[in-house]
Amino acid sequence: MSYVTGSTMKQLREKRKLTQKELADSIAVSDKTISKWETGKGLPDVAILEDLAQALGISVSELLTGDLKENENPAGNMKKILFYVCPVCGNIITAVGSGTYSCCGITLPELEAEPCDDDHMIEVETIDQEYYVTVKHPMEKTHYLSFLSYVTSDTMEMVKLYPEQDVSIRLRKKGHGMLYAFCNRHGMFQMRI
Repeated sequence: MSYVTGSTMKQLREKRKLTQKELADSIAVSDKTISKWETGKGLPDVAILEDLAQALGISVSELLTGDLKENENPAGNMKKILFYVCPVCGNIITAVGSGTYSCCGITLPELEAEPCDDDHMIEVETIDQEYYVTVKHPMEKTHYLSFLSYVTSDTMEMVKLYPEQDVSIRLRKKGHGMLYAFCNRHGMFQMRI
């Protein structure tokens, strides 16, 4: 198990423009204690990790791993949506900014979408102000598309898919955007519509 390092604490404290004394006061320890932690001559007790993380403006997970996520999208433009999928239970998490998300005890990586390829070709037709979307893809219990998502600058529509289901859906046409498909074996694919 990884544990918080002194260099991580120091970096976070300085980023928040806190002195050792200010950080110490906010979590009810002495500034000498903070100095010991930052120089590797001691470690914070697990009982105060939540308070320490809060004082540094991060999650406990980020504090322990040193993997800091910054939301570089404070306006929340939906076109910058990120997807996270649990490989154990299949839960889908979406966010409009980077973060640290976990499910089933696993820290989930942000999915990287690739352009559609021959095995993951999304077909789109316009019918009566709707997009009719089809994908010729295996829909077996061990190889299938888990979901399709249509994202514009201000909306997202997601359709959950299941094995042995035909992939043909209708989506309300809302303007230009991205269509995403997630294959449980090959990952995320995208196309502009």
